[in-house]
Amino acid sequence: MPASLIEVRRAYTPDEETRLIDAVHTALVTAFRIPEADKTVRLLVHSPQRMACSPKLSQPERFTLVSIDAFAGRSLDAKRALYQAIVSGLEPLGIPRDHVKVLLRELPRQNWGIRGGQAACDVELGFQVEV
Repeated sequence: MPASLIEVRRAYTPDEETRLIDAVHTALVTAFRIPEADKTVRLLVHSPQRMACSPKLSQPERFTLVSIDAFAGRSLDAKRALYQAIVSGLEPLGIPRDHVKVLLRELPRQNWGIRGGQAACDVELGFQVEV
């Protein structure tokens, strides 16, 4: 059930945008073992002057911020796997590994309203959160 937002500082082609979204989603499927069909990933393109980043980056136009809201409960190993999978998935798009920042926010299930307005803690999710 994660909800992800990818923020970038340059325009990409429609195919590249799809690949960006798919790279983050694939990382979540692999590392957090969410169902493939559980896909909520947004892409936001900022003008460079509207998204500051470190001036030390070799290609600041490639800076990429990935924010993920997810249910609490994943292990540190699963989180490490997620971070590495995201960086590896974005690298073929020309985004240097050190130009990616991932922000993971974990929220208790009672703080999510899903499936017609139910608290997520009251719903059988169909997958394990504790991975």
